[in-house]
Amino acid sequence: MNRIGVMGGTFDPVHVGHLAVAAEALRVLDLIAVVFMPAGQPYFKNLASITPGKERLEMLTLAISGQPRYSLSLMELQREGHSYAVDSMVKMRAGLKPEDELYFILGWDSLLSLPQWYQADLLIQICRIVAAPRPGYAKPDVGLIEKDLPGITGRCTVLEKPLIDISSTQIRRRVAAGLSIDEMVPPEVARYIQQKGLYRQ
Repeated sequence: MNRIGVMGGTFDPVHVGHLAVAAEALRVLDLIAVVFMPAGQPYFKNLASITPGKERLEMLTLAISGQPRYSLSLMELQREGHSYAVDSMVKMRAGLKPEDELYFILGWDSLLSLPQWYQADLLIQICRIVAAPRPGYAKPDVGLIEKDLPGITGRCTVLEKPLIDISSTQIRRRVAAGLSIDEMVPPEVARYIQQKGLYRQ
């Protein structure tokens, strides 16, 4: 049985916190790989405020270069219309062996809102959920979420670490203000942001 992690997100930009969560999931859950899946048109975000997918993909490619257990999926970037996690997981599940396990990695904050996600009940049947710490959020009580999303208790792992106080929003604001982001993103990503003039007002 292969265990494969999938980390979705806008990655605008990818930062060291994303990479630390992926590394922790690999270790704790004995995954063979983590697939980074940048969103195309997230239904919950204003598209005008999101950096084009080509540039977000370039930054991810730079960030995971040389990491053999990390890979990229273009599935959501290539899909027309809004991106729903369940659609991507159905498609990914179809390409695996019956005994393989999928682990969908999200933040503590996203776990709290999971019952409101599109076809969340189907999502937790297709894959297991892995919730990573997010600064400013208390550790979720999965038992409370069970009331709104039956079955989640047996399908969810809540990670205790890493707790890294970095967000993509914070990075964009620092770039716009002319401040350094060298400790927040991989060096290659920092250079790319500078070269492309991303996030400047």
